[in-house]
Amino acid sequence: MSAVSGVIFDLDGCLVDSEPLSLEAIASEMRRLGIPDATAQEIGDRFLGVAMPVIADYASARLGAPVPDSFAQRVETQLLTTYQTKLRQISGATELLLSLKARGCALGIATGGSLKRMAATLELSGLAGWFEGTATSAAEVKQGKPAPDLFLLALERLKMRPGDCIVLEDSPHGVQGARAAGIPAIGFVGGSHLEGKRDSHAKILREAGASHVFERLEDVARYLLIQTESPAE
Repeated sequence: MSAVSGVIFDLDGCLVDSEPLSLEAIASEMRRLGIPDATAQEIGDRFLGVAMPVIADYASARLGAPVPDSFAQRVETQLLTTYQTKLRQISGATELLLSLKARGCALGIATGGSLKRMAATLELSGLAGWFEGTATSAAEVKQGKPAPDLFLLALERLKMRPGDCIVLEDSPHGVQGARAAGIPAIGFVGGSHLEGKRDSHAKILREAGASHVFERLEDVARYLLIQTESPAE
């Protein structure tokens, strides 16, 4: 087996601990629209890693009427305000990227968030410099996760073939999308949004096609460094 030379990361829940903030922003907007029992857990269980238009359709079904066109914008505005003070990297993120870069590994992002949210997340978390020209958003493709479109675009920007890369994902939709694009995927369950259900979520990720699942980015780093070794090393 040839060495892996690129890693494509999901952003939210894999490099930044943003999912609790995101899920609560969505649930808060749903409650404001008249769905009083909407919760962050409900959204996370159903739609982790899925692009906002799919969630808006679900909110419309729950509401029994179309949600306003401003739904996604209101969620994003609330979220980016929260990010200013509460967004944090997941422990070990910078160290992981440093170790991969030292190995000569190319780094990409494939996120279900909008272009604006992706840019703000990378900038506010201090990660923007790692992904110049190689970060991709679901807003740039016809279909988001679990379709392969986003990962195919990421490969195009990295100038790589599916077998050259590995994807790191925290959602089954992302794992499915990576596998549909022909890219091996590994899972991550270390985000705080998975507290109390890491074992069950790890099972879900394996069932979606993840070959391995990790709870710490330090363990992800060790695994990926082995994968990026050339046979002669």
